Amino acid sequence: MKNIRNFCIIAHIDHGKSTLADRLLDATGSVTDREKQDQLLDSMDLERERGITIKSHAIQMDYTYEGEQYVLNLIDTPGHVDFSYEVSRSIAACEGALLVVDAAQSIQAQTISNLYLALENDLEIIPVLNKVDLPSANPEEVTDDIVDLLGCRAEDVIPASAKTGIGIKEILQAIIQRVPAPKGDPSEPLRALVFDSVYNPFRGVETYFRVMDGEIRKGQEIKFVATGKTYGADEVGTLKLKQVPKTVISTGDVGYLITGIKDAREVKVGDTITDAARPTQKAIDGFEDVKPMVFAGIYPVDTEEFEELRASMEKLQLNDASLVFAPESSAALGFGFRCGFLGMLHMEIIQERLEREFNMTVITTVPNVSYHAYSKKNPDSIIIVNNPSDLPDPSSLDRVEEPYIKASIITKADYVGNVMSLCIEKRGQITNQTYLTQDRVELNFDMPLAEIVFDFYDRLKTVSRGYASFDYSPIGLRVSKLVRVDILLNGQMVDALSALVHFDNAHHIGKKMCEKLKELIPRQQFDIPIQAAIGAKVISRETIKALRKDVTAKCYGGDISRKRKLLEKQKKGKKRMRQVGNVEIPQQAFMAVLKLND
Repeated sequence: MKNIRNFCIIAHIDHGKSTLADRLLDATGSVTDREKQDQLLDSMDLERERGITIKSHAIQMDYTYEGEQYVLNLIDTPGHVDFSYEVSRSIAACEGALLVVDAAQSIQAQTISNLYLALENDLEIIPVLNKVDLPSANPEEVTDDIVDLLGCRAEDVIPASAKTGIGIKEILQAIIQRVPAPKGDPSEPLRALVFDSVYNPFRGVETYFRVMDGEIRKGQEIKFVATGKTYGADEVGTLKLKQVPKTVISTGDVGYLITGIKDAREVKVGDTITDAARPTQKAIDGFEDVKPMVFAGIYPVDTEEFEELRASMEKLQLNDASLVFAPESSAALGFGFRCGFLGMLHMEIIQERLEREFNMTVITTVPNVSYHAYSKKNPDSIIIVNNPSDLPDPSSLDRVEEPYIKASIITKADYVGNVMSLCIEKRGQITNQTYLTQDRVELNFDMPLAEIVFDFYDRLKTVSRGYASFDYSPIGLRVSKLVRVDILLNGQMVDALSALVHFDNAHHIGKKMCEKLKELIPRQQFDIPIQAAIGAKVISRETIKALRKDVTAKCYGGDISRKRKLLEKQKKGKKRMRQVGNVEIPQQAFMAVLKLND
């Protein structure tokens, strides 16, 4: 056990985490020249294109240092705030962390939030200053920032460049010297932490775990504590670039387990694996069911593809257990699904994977969050509102609670005013403001989650010229004055365009939505009224004018009554047309609601 080191890499997006992992694999000889490629641990094309890690990976490296053989387990973490629970479980499986900071961009919001996660788990932090070879790098200044943040010495910070390979040997040496060996009791009953799982179409779910106490053997009967289910361990082994089967994985080590489970939802990240015959009495702390934060409707463009979409979503769920969906129908869009996502990035990824991997063209409705409503009749029972149309009638409502988040934004001092006015416009309340350095400010806000779901991140980047970085964590529900704004087209309600908004913003949003739809909906042979309403009260109206046809063109000369007769006939026809006429809503109208500020 004394020669095992478990560590992870934490960094903000784009600070060179995946490239550093590539260099460590090269330096320890874990990959052959044939297998080498950039971002080796990012296996999805989407991850490579966007330069983000979506799915965490683990890999074992062997390294000889001063004549002794060491086993280094790198547990990679996803880089985005949406996946913070997975990051926290990966961190819980380690004893040390490499804190990677870009020498050109300095410390960002996610660096700090992941650092706090690591410190809560008592990890040994090794600061690494990456990209020191860039002409725009500012190593002395950024080293001072890291020293202020961690309270370490300047010589503890390792200057490195993952691209050119500077400082890689020093990093490996620091991992062996500074990261403590795993603690645990091999004689205790088996206790292992699940930090990830992958679906293999041929063998079922592969579970990645770290053994805290005891050992896990091939063929052993094991039990998952959270689900209470028992399985046989068909295969256990360690994770090199390819899996290496072993007969036993002992205390402190990291490995994979195949039990033939076919449903990814049965393996929960953060769960404890124990021996079925001699179960452990204390499960590993910190387990929670991942709850979706953002909800949106996904509908097939062609209604006949509903069953295909269902099959595609089920296959996707095998790979990604955090996706939840339930069938729903809409008068405007037909049959589809109400889906729950971890955040906006997760939603984009799911949508893109549906289009790439399953060739499904889908319409996504306006995303919203999950609210709690309470009725006057029964003020103690919660009505969960995931869809605006689930909100009960305003007259019977007692109160509505909405989820709030604690947002942490790090920006340059020049843009503080812009960032503050954006957050206050989004109903944020400032709770704290700290100057990290003379030029960098950390702002903390309490904000409703619903306000950051739309376009907050894009607008934050715009007002700060790309400098601000953003991170958030949920802080519970608060009572809010919310109303449902409905859109009526030609007197018919379009349920897919309904939105739950704060009462103070309702008139403004209703007016904007009507104006936007007026631009996007094509003209018909009759006038189309577009109305925004709260309950029975119309708060805004626009009219799309009819395409006029000159029916009197053939009446030249003669009595005026001939023209009048024709116009009366046309008027009756128009009236009938408006009663039976259907208004087609183009696809971009559903997404237009997201871009009301453009």
